[in-house]
Amino acid sequence: MPKIKTNRTARKKLFPNKNGKVKRAHAFHSHRASSKSGQRNRRLNKMTQVDKTNLDAVRRMLPYA
Repeated sequence: MPKIKTNRTARKKLFPNKNGKVKRAHAFHSHRASSKSGQRNRRLNKMTQVDKTNLDAVRRMLPYA
């Protein structure tokens, strides 16, 4: 059976846990930060989990994770 290629962008941006959940960064963090409040920027700085509706697509992009 042939190997499945990993999506290279997904490999750099998504971080699977041992529990089967996947961590990701927030969008809209670095661009035009001066117009956002400090509290909002601190919240956007933290990692979050990929939503369960997108988890199947993420697992297809990271087959060996």
